[in-house]
Amino acid sequence: MELALLYSGGKDSTLAALLLDSFYDVTLVTACFGVTDDWRHAREAAGELGYGFERVELDRAVAREAVDRMYDDGYPRNGIQRVHTHALERVAELDVTAVADGTRRDDRVPTVSRAQAQSLEDRHDVDYLSPLSGFGRRAIDRLVERTLDVESGPSAEVPKADYESELRALLADAHGADAVGEVFPDHVQTRVRGLK
Repeated sequence: MELALLYSGGKDSTLAALLLDSFYDVTLVTACFGVTDDWRHAREAAGELGYGFERVELDRAVAREAVDRMYDDGYPRNGIQRVHTHALERVAELDVTAVADGTRRDDRVPTVSRAQAQSLEDRHDVDYLSPLSGFGRRAIDRLVERTLDVESGPSAEVPKADYESELRALLADAHGADAVGEVFPDHVQTRVRGLK
């Protein structure tokens, strides 16, 4: 069975791939707006892990909508949620049996509600899987420590292929460089370099 996993190259989406690997033919899929070439970081991680990789283009109008929402809100949550929902829709359009992401039990954003998952499945005739939804941060960290070679650090400094890097660039273009620091709180990001 073919499965497309939304992939950033970080620890959560990598663990999701490893958990699903026994049951599905997993392809790691990075969704991007074509604003930066940061998607290559995910492709490199996928290659190190031995998974197939695809890139799907997202609608730039969704990016503009997300950036405006984040700027108006003063925080990124609703904008990132909008982009994640759009990305799942795009990945569900691929010729696959199932789609998945690396969302965890304690994630505040992005999240996928039961109703959203059911709607996605019904409209696209796919299964939606969230293999980390039962795992908390401590459990994830323990699995990562034993399994993955990971680089971690401040979000603005760690090369990654999640939505944030492109949204940061678009936010700076639309509202100035200072807006990025005002909207995005400091947080730690990860990038997988391979298996231990």
